[in-house]
Amino acid sequence: MSRYDPSRSILAGMDTSVLQARLAQMQQDYLDLSSGRRVMSAAYAQGDGSKSVTYTMANIGQLVMAIRQLQAQLGIIEAPRRAIRPVF
Repeated sequence: MSRYDPSRSILAGMDTSVLQARLAQMQQDYLDLSSGRRVMSAAYAQGDGSKSVTYTMANIGQLVMAIRQLQAQLGIIEAPRRAIRPVF
């Protein structure tokens, strides 16, 4: 198993304070979602257009993976969880 390399991450080069602020917001979003308080939406600019995503309890796993990616980038955890693939 290879170790997580922050310099090769899609988040490489981002300011640490920006990553920490986003992590805090995503963790709060997770708490709000898991408690059933609300559905979360996020919008961001990408290239020539903008994107938006809505997190619901049905896809809370995606939010968890994004949180773990940020935690790994910030050195809080060793590596984000890898996808589970069945072996036949």
